[in-house]
Amino acid sequence: MCGIAGILRLDGRRPDDWLALEAMSESLIHRGPDGHGSFVRGPVRLTMRRLSIIDLQGGDQPMSNETDTVHVVFNGEIYNFAELRESLAGYGHRFRTRSDTETIVHAYEQWGDDFVTRLNGMFAIALWDERQERLLLARDRAGIKPLYFAHTNGALVFGSELKAVMRSGLVRRELDYEALGQYLSLEYIPAPASILRGVRKLRPGHLLTASTSGIRDRAYWDLSLELSESNPMPGDEADHVRAFGEALRRSVAREMVSDVPVGVLLSGGIDSSTVAAFMTEAANEPVQSFSVSFAERSFDESRFARQVASHLGTVHHELRVAPVDLLEALPTITAIVDEPFADPSIVPTYLVSRFARRHVKVALGGDGGDEMLAGYSTLQAHRLAPLYRALPATFRRAVVERAAARLPASPRYLAFDFLLRRFIQGADSPPWRQHQMWTGSLFGESKAAVLQPDVRCAINEGRFEAKLEDTAAASGARHPLNRILYQDFKLYLEGDILAKTDRASMASSLETRVPFLNLDVLSHLERVPVTLKLRGFTRKYILRKAVSGLLPDSIINRRKRGFSIPVAAWLNDELRGLADEYLNESRLSREGIFNPSEVSMLLGEHSRRVRNNAKSIWTILMFQMWRERWLDAS
Repeated sequence: MCGIAGILRLDGRRPDDWLALEAMSESLIHRGPDGHGSFVRGPVRLTMRRLSIIDLQGGDQPMSNETDTVHVVFNGEIYNFAELRESLAGYGHRFRTRSDTETIVHAYEQWGDDFVTRLNGMFAIALWDERQERLLLARDRAGIKPLYFAHTNGALVFGSELKAVMRSGLVRRELDYEALGQYLSLEYIPAPASILRGVRKLRPGHLLTASTSGIRDRAYWDLSLELSESNPMPGDEADHVRAFGEALRRSVAREMVSDVPVGVLLSGGIDSSTVAAFMTEAANEPVQSFSVSFAERSFDESRFARQVASHLGTVHHELRVAPVDLLEALPTITAIVDEPFADPSIVPTYLVSRFARRHVKVALGGDGGDEMLAGYSTLQAHRLAPLYRALPATFRRAVVERAAARLPASPRYLAFDFLLRRFIQGADSPPWRQHQMWTGSLFGESKAAVLQPDVRCAINEGRFEAKLEDTAAASGARHPLNRILYQDFKLYLEGDILAKTDRASMASSLETRVPFLNLDVLSHLERVPVTLKLRGFTRKYILRKAVSGLLPDSIINRRKRGFSIPVAAWLNDELRGLADEYLNESRLSREGIFNPSEVSMLLGEHSRRVRNNAKSIWTILMFQMWRERWLDAS
């Protein structure tokens, strides 16, 4: 695991930017505190920071081929590097190290750009081909590892995090208002956009090449859920369950390969519990597991994590999180996430990652299970929405909507009043928009209301709506559930879940791995029938069947809780001062983005417990904190 960055001059000039390269490298030291290296030749500058996991002594980067014409810096892990190494040795390639990085060098020599299709792993790769004078950037299929880039001032600049691109001195810190609009709705900014104008994220499953001939960005892989309709995997339910369990078991064992200690981030949910169970089977010694606990019971899953740990016999470590821990962590979180990011679960993710790093250097987790296996409650809501729309409009307005408006606002996690109001808000929208409204923050009139008029025009709401619709349509699937799962994979998984885990864990120099997104599991689940993912109202049906007897029934069948913090309650107590500091009318008026009276109304309703406005308030608050740290400071 590493952080990578670099500069390629495309205008024929010889770059004089060694200090910029050093600054870019320094900004990524948290991603790789164990070592660093740089490659400087002709028009290209490559640098990296290393977190040593495989081949601790021989895996230093940049790494080159025998003729010193191909040079690579790489962030991530290649899980099938041993098989690739054996295959490449058969073609006559000779290896000097045991590292997976060297496999990339020789794979490119052997197969050209197509080498990336043979990699099973999580990765962001920068490869300089000196003979062709061409830079290649590649990102893994799901977007587990990040990669930003910008084409500006006659150069292509790139880095594992936005802060590295900023430190190049080649980009201006100008707010991208369309990205701001996406953020206010989704609570994150999905690829290819970034919060800065002119800076992009390389999309998952994409490969970019750059030379004096131009820049080309193309897809080398896409999720094909329509295969479950056009070419489903043969066999009955028992065959599917058995094959899926074996694929996931193999992937967990494959992702445990390391030259340093490995543990598991255990929430007590079925996904992380399954990973822990398969790790226990594969390990030669007790697995170390890590979880967090909260005093607020509706948010606390620690008893389930302890139950799983006891059942599996892991060496369990639990961290108690109090409001003061959140307050102390927020400045660090703002520095870690150099784009606005409003998923509050990044706070406990950071705290548990920092906690786990005291004991291990690598941790596996359950990310990706919900997106691939229909794990979110919104998928059940999609089945209820047509029934709700079938009710007479007068009955809906006079009875259901009026009753929902009168319910007292509860700060509890996924409280009934919050879920009902959310459901009603999105029930009449098309599925692609409905889904984002149920999971996101500000949409339509509510988003327009919190913005100043000129900003409201600049966010280009029409283009954003088209992006959502086009993403769902790009799945090529006929089944509505497959279209929604594809949309989650392309937007929420990459932009929120994986970004959160990467930034939170790498801030603590902890490598996190995600077996549910291993290529073997992805390829398998592409052809699993929809009915084995969502059976009636039973989510993750095939996973529940696969671990039957392996985990306690109370864990397999319990309601999904989610991994978050009591923001709604804390905004009226521990976080009230922070909200007053960043969201007061004077400050908002001076900065010119948000409508002070509308934000004041949201705060007032929330403090009086008339309505739970925590999502909207937190989303705006996190932008304000980001702005002060990254935009105003420039």
